[in-house]
Formats: sequence, structure tokens, C-alpha cells
Amino acid sequence: MSEDTLIPEATAVPVRERARIALSAARRRTLALTDCLPDGELTAQHSPLMSPLVWDLAHIANQEEIWLLRRAGGRPPLRPELDALYDAFRHSRADRTALPLLTPAQARRYLATVRDHALDVLAATPHPGDGFLFGMVAQHEQQHDETMLATHQLRRGPAVLNAPAPPPAPPPAPGDMLAAEVPVPGGPFTMGTDTDPWALDNERPAHVVDVPAFRLDTAPVTNAAYQAFIADGGYDDPRWWHPDGWLHRTRARLTAPAFWRRDGSTWLRRRFGHTEPVPPAEPVLHVSWYEADAYARWAGRRLPTEAEWEKAARHDPATGRSRRLPWGDDTTTGPAHANLGQQHLQPAPAGAYPAGAAPCGARQLLGDVWEWTASDFTGYPGFAAHPYREYSEVFLGDRYKVLRGGSFATDQVACRATFRNWDLPVRRQIFAGFRTCRTEEPTEEPG
Repeated sequence: MSEDTLIPEATAVPVRERARIALSAARRRTLALTDCLPDGELTAQHSPLMSPLVWDLAHIANQEEIWLLRRAGGRPPLRPELDALYDAFRHSRADRTALPLLTPAQARRYLATVRDHALDVLAATPHPGDGFLFGMVAQHEQQHDETMLATHQLRRGPAVLNAPAPPPAPPPAPGDMLAAEVPVPGGPFTMGTDTDPWALDNERPAHVVDVPAFRLDTAPVTNAAYQAFIADGGYDDPRWWHPDGWLHRTRARLTAPAFWRRDGSTWLRRRFGHTEPVPPAEPVLHVSWYEADAYARWAGRRLPTEAEWEKAARHDPATGRSRRLPWGDDTTTGPAHANLGQQHLQPAPAGAYPAGAAPCGARQLLGDVWEWTASDFTGYPGFAAHPYREYSEVFLGDRYKVLRGGSFATDQVACRATFRNWDLPVRRQIFAGFRTCRTEEPTEEPG
């Protein structure tokens, strides 16, 4: 991994250098996701759920111009006529191919010009403070890179992306099998953050939440476990489904995760242009919240709340503190900790990355697959939109479900134990899976 792949924490390097590294890493990934395709595929709409890739290219540049050149640098607009064209709230994704978009060559030139000016602003800023705007822009670009990777998954055609397979789960020590679930003790913990300089508005403020004891799956639900749900008629039994989910399942004719199909007795999946047998040990991927919720009910369990998930990922009972990452504070995420940053193009087998385990013993809480939770996307007590309402505030409410933990497609600059993602409960193109939990039964006092 290059120096620009690993983003050191704020305490490790000066803010200006950390921002430069984060911006450079995001740009290399953006270009790698687009330079591999001809112009016709960049301008095509591969799914009505997604923008044409060329729109993402220019949108990334436009947001960087608005926030780094104009806001941080106080510079006059370079291309003010593009603001409305690349405003994500003005035009739905399905309609963007009809817009007078920049060509791929024009979008790349705009991208490069804005970046040159942004680095000048960064170098000329006498006191960059915590570098929040630079961190926000780097995270924004990486989030669009993950969206573009989802577009790659949706496109039809030969494979254009390659990456090595993730590491296998280590064999258990003699006589020490990996437990199916881990206990998370009850009691209060600190949720959210006031101290992470690049945390976004919906991660703030820090607040204390009292979470009753529960037991959480040690690893995400696997393809093999999910196939048992399918084989038991899980998609055909309304007992397991939320009423809205059953209606959606019926209308959409869902019978398996997205990109799966049967070939005789074998389940196959399409993955970035390859067709392959579904690996039984990998976490299940491309399932909606409704499917995750139905599986959990079928298994006699439930999805964890967002607070339960975060407590499992962060709370250290030995110190009473909440960590920034499951494995500690102010440590650079490396390949031994988690499957992040598109280093691989699939999840690692369940039980991988023991070095990244949380204090409770749960593994793979960061990386591999986004994990659906039971919670709606709402603001924390004292939430304040920053630096603009459209990042989080306009999405708050009961329409969206929270996902946690990131996926193999999420860069570490946009992944921490406080980071919150959200989407509609029907969405399946995202790199989402889940794990289940159950409430800890109280222990009876001896008579």
C-alpha cells in the first residue's frame, strides 16, 4: 500500500499534510474508476438508480470548487454556470443523461483545474485549523467513488476492474472455535463524537446512551446462512416480513439477493463482470433492509439498533471509554485490521481480521459490508446542520434506515465507528449486508 493509501490520524501528521494525502488518494481512485472505460460507457446510464459516471466526475469537481476554492480560499468562481447543472438536489439520477453535461474530456480538465487551485489554497492557508472543509471534500469524493463502484457493478459488459482476493479467515487455535455470538454488557456508553476533527454533522454531538445487555453475531451473516433462509421458503412466507417489505417483495418479485441466480442446484452471482459461484463463507451482500429484517425474524433474532451496533464497535469495558475504531484510537487502518478502500473487490470470509476485533470480540465491524440496523436516520440530541443542511438534515426522519461500518468499497477516510450512512429500505445496489442480535435474557438470582 502506498503512503497515500493510508490516511494517518490527525495527531500523526500536520493537518495540511493529512489533507493533501486524503485529497490525493481520493483523486487517484476517481481516475482509476473512470479511465478504465471508454467515453460511451462514461456517458451511458447503466441503471436509473445511478448517475452516468461523467456526471459524478464533474460533480466532484464542482463541490470541490464551491467548498475549497470559494469557501475556504475566498476565490471567485471558476465555472458558476455549472452549479445548478451539478446540484444533486435539482435533478434526479434517472434524468441526468438528458442534461447538457460536460464531456468526459471537459470533466477531466475541470477536475484537474479545480484540484490545482485547491492545492494552492491548501498551501496558502496560514492556519488551516482542523482542516474540516478539506476533510469533508476528500470524504465526499470517496463517497462518490463508492457510488461509482456500485455503478460498475450494475453495468453490463466485460470486467474492467481487478483486485486480489481478500485474506481467508485464520484457522482457530486448537480447541478454540470462533463463537457464533458475543455478549455486549448493558449500561451507558458515549455515542457520537465531539473530538474527531473530520466527523460530519450527523455524528455529533457526543451523548450518553444506556444500552441494555445483548448478544451480537460475531461476524456478519454469511451467504451459506442466507441460502438456508431461501431454502426454507423465507421469501414466500409473509410471517417474516415487515408489511411494507412483503408488499415490496411481492411487487419486485424478490427471490434472492441482487445479482444472484440459480444454475441447477448452484447459486451463482455476477460480480464486476464476472459470473461465479456464491462463496458460502462470505458475508451476504446486496440485500435490502427488508430482506435483512426478514432473515433476522426467521432466525428468531433481530437487527441491532444503531446504538447497539456502535456500543459493540466502540465501547471498552476495561476503561469505560468509547474508541474511535474497534481496535483502538489514533491508529492508522492497515490491511490487517479491515477490508476497506477497494483493496479487494469482495468481502473477506466471515471471521477474518482478528486484529480488527472490537473489545466485545465481534469482528469485521468496519469494512467488508455495510450493516443495516433497525434504526431510522434521525439527528442526535442537540444536532446542528454543518456546514450545509443538504448533507444530513434534509434526510432525517423515518424514511431512511441507518447502515453502519462501511464496506470493502469504503475508504478509511470516510469510515470510523461513529460514521453513519443511510438509505431507503428497498435499496440493494449498495454494498450492504447485516448481522443479527438478541436481547440478553436476565439471569435469575439464586433462591
